[in-house]
Amino acid sequence: MRKDVRILLVGEPKVGKTSLIMSLVSEEFPEVVPYRAEEITIPADVTPERVPTHIVDYSEAEQTDEQLFQEISKANVICIVYSVNNKNSIEKVTSHWIPLITENTDKDSRVPLILVGNKSDLVEHSSMETILPIMNQYSEIETCVECSAKNLKNISELFYYAQKAVLHPTGPLYCPEKKDVKPLCVKALTRIFKVSDLDNDGILNDNELNFFQRTCFNTPLAPQALEDVKNVVRKNVNDGVCDNGLTLKGFLFLHTLFIQRGRHETTWTVLRRFGYDDDLELHQDYLFPPLKVPPDCTTELNHNAYLFLQSVFDKHDKDRDCALSPEELKDLFDVFPYMPWGPDVQNTVCTNDRGWITYQGYLSQWTLTTYLDVQRCLEYLGYLGYSIIAEQESQAAGITVTRDKKIDLQKKQTQRSVFRCNIFGDVGSGKSGFLQAFLGRNLLHQKVIREEHRSYYAISTTYVYGQEKYLLLHEVFPDFDYLSDADLACDIVCLVYDVSNPYSFDYCAKVFKQYFMDSKTPCMMIAAKADLPEVKQLYACSPLEFCRKHKMPPPQSFTCNTAAGPSKDIYIKLTTMAMHPHVSQADLKSSTFWLRASVGATVFAVLGFAMYRVLLKPR
Repeated sequence: MRKDVRILLVGEPKVGKTSLIMSLVSEEFPEVVPYRAEEITIPADVTPERVPTHIVDYSEAEQTDEQLFQEISKANVICIVYSVNNKNSIEKVTSHWIPLITENTDKDSRVPLILVGNKSDLVEHSSMETILPIMNQYSEIETCVECSAKNLKNISELFYYAQKAVLHPTGPLYCPEKKDVKPLCVKALTRIFKVSDLDNDGILNDNELNFFQRTCFNTPLAPQALEDVKNVVRKNVNDGVCDNGLTLKGFLFLHTLFIQRGRHETTWTVLRRFGYDDDLELHQDYLFPPLKVPPDCTTELNHNAYLFLQSVFDKHDKDRDCALSPEELKDLFDVFPYMPWGPDVQNTVCTNDRGWITYQGYLSQWTLTTYLDVQRCLEYLGYLGYSIIAEQESQAAGITVTRDKKIDLQKKQTQRSVFRCNIFGDVGSGKSGFLQAFLGRNLLHQKVIREEHRSYYAISTTYVYGQEKYLLLHEVFPDFDYLSDADLACDIVCLVYDVSNPYSFDYCAKVFKQYFMDSKTPCMMIAAKADLPEVKQLYACSPLEFCRKHKMPPPQSFTCNTAAGPSKDIYIKLTTMAMHPHVSQADLKSSTFWLRASVGATVFAVLGFAMYRVLLKPR
């Protein structure tokens, strides 16, 4: 909403422009009227909308045309004053003033007009019969007010309507010619309806309507008032009420009725509460609230944000199969201006046998977005109405900014839940297979992935000592000379070589020596394609000797050429090392260390899914 309102009064000489301003300020008719009143500022605390209001007078006798044009360009709303007992001043509204204003205002930012019929105390009849055709002809005219500066009739109302025309304009909402709500307004109200429909059944029940009412107007509707609203809809719209709840059709009808009856501030209050600006676009301040992320800190979703996202999944998983079909996913993102997830997401997170994103995969993708691009995550949460439904100040309340990684190293413990593993390896070494195996896909499944749908990320959960953690794998493009800071910034490094290719290990050794030998980032060597015959690597020493020399764990054999889903043990080891970068190599070689981590993983993986199934039953 605007921070202030600038009202300009124009019109023929002697119609009473100055008298109107002076009557408003002094609350009495002035005996002596100057040619022009000085600009007046009414403080916010004495205006109905709590917005400072500037009132500017125009005098043909004291101002040049150039000064008038400047004032017109600065005005938020223009009152064209005419005298109800002077036909010439009425005719000049259309022959002079409206064309002049149109020529001196930006065509894209329409300035609302108020027609003001002054001196109503001098006639017994109304001028509305003459004015109505003018109002119908020019859509920029918001309203017409007949008043009397002498009798103080409708003076405060005049300036209230002028202020309202700026703060709650009709133009973006309603088309007078079609007598209907404009498409952009319908689109915005449809999103608001869908966000407010908490169970996604296509109707707003009494609980949802009351939540909506409290959200927008800070007060619930009394049961009788709620019934009265539904009765108005029932009488006017077929299918406006269904199962005693308000349908989208009924919701849109109510707002059309508000606007037609001059109560468009009601609709604007709703629109602004849900983040819309005067152009019916979601405001940048709403989509991107301030969030400070210092260097070496990461961003994660907190518990409240996960609960919200679980409820969003729940309301769209119509068939209760713990996965989102393409239709369910499309319905979920219907409140977005575009489809945020492309076909690569299916190859980034876990899916079911039909390729549908599972509950775990859905939360994993949100976790990935939050970690890699927190601004995008804030935007997405904004589209879903997080701050409104979760009753938070903004989407930023759903984000946890982790502490500096250096503090974790000093304290030898971490509070983070998401760990990044960057995967390095030469072309054809098996990096992509390693990523897809983390999602439970063997070599046979990987062969059907189309190149254009390929993903360089994979994310899922692992369990370490009974704690659920997210492991984010990122396949780094194997251009040795152009590794960026993002390629190097991670919690653990994974160096993948192909045991069947004698030249494969050389790349891993070079990357380690140039970029990671002197860093505190733990590294693990992966001997990929372990199902193939192993050949001697053409390097100065064997991979095992290299790892011993540089105090790394021995190379881990890995293959995704299995009948069932590949083993997850290696990913648990990676997460454990990422969580405990300070752990000595002696501990890492200890079988007891890994056993404790993997046993916890097995128990909690089983318990975790069982718990979700239990929670799912009451739904």
